Amino acid sequence: MTPPLFDHAKRVAGSYLQPLMEAAAMRGVTARALETAAGLAAGALAPLPESLPADDYVRLLDIGATLANDPHFGLHVGQCVKLGTYTVYGLILLSCRDFGQVFEQTMRYEQLAHDLGRSAITIDDDIAHYTWHSHYGSAHRHLADSVFAGIRVFSNWLAGTALPAHAITLTHDGGPPALREEYVKVLGDMPLFNAQANVASFNAMLLSWPVPNADVSLYPVLRQHAEQLLQQRASSAPAITRQVHEAIVASLSGGQVRLATIAETLKLSPRTLQRKLSEAGATFQQVLDQARFALAKEYLRRQELNLVDIAFLLGYQEQSAFNHAFKEWAGVNPGAWRSG
Repeated sequence: MTPPLFDHAKRVAGSYLQPLMEAAAMRGVTARALETAAGLAAGALAPLPESLPADDYVRLLDIGATLANDPHFGLHVGQCVKLGTYTVYGLILLSCRDFGQVFEQTMRYEQLAHDLGRSAITIDDDIAHYTWHSHYGSAHRHLADSVFAGIRVFSNWLAGTALPAHAITLTHDGGPPALREEYVKVLGDMPLFNAQANVASFNAMLLSWPVPNADVSLYPVLRQHAEQLLQQRASSAPAITRQVHEAIVASLSGGQVRLATIAETLKLSPRTLQRKLSEAGATFQQVLDQARFALAKEYLRRQELNLVDIAFLLGYQEQSAFNHAFKEWAGVNPGAWRSG
């Protein structure tokens, strides 16, 4: 799987923390109890911070489950999701014309709410597959549960009705077997556990379902605002990731870009460059993928460039490698992205 695209220390917006705090409070667990158990300073969680390190958020999910004695705490966190949970991109979803556009905008803007993972959607014949690539792996069961429960709750709210249950696969073990009926109650169906990926599969016709009461006139304004926020995030990235990004862009069309050559360009040893990127919450592969993805979208808007040309300009030896990578990033192949 292609590494996730982020170029700075992982964060979670304060609004995304709200459902966790609400689910904990409903089970008698106070903010102070969470702070103490997580080793956070008093007042770190109440009032809600502007943002929180993603690592702390994931720990709080596990701690909340323990303190609340709730084996399905993640599912119950997801049930507390509201429009405001997703920051400005939640408003964008509310202004989308249909669920196909909802998923497209989720893939583009979910990073404004959190850096916990990345969404992708693919269509196989008449079945759509929504995949959530967690940055934290199957050991953190409550994280994946909260995401899929939140998506179901929010999707039902957007649709104004209970949507058909999805076929769901999850990479974790499902927790205590005797208590798994909670998944049916919250998600509408029993997932397949210990799977290869976190996936919800559903009839692709759902993508054409309109969003009732959507104010599509607001969509351009909200999207412009969201794009500005993305640019601010990029500009606030640590200097080392910006320098690596710029060096990669300058070198891509010359052939394959390697960490050693970029380190030499920046007058650093490869080991020092790796360490500096790690301190900034990134890896070389992530910055490389981010640079390629950004350039790919620019090149695809230029009709005079064919896909072979674009693959070459991005440093790929074969177009098939570019096609595969772009589909991982965008959820669709480059040809479909261009025509869309």
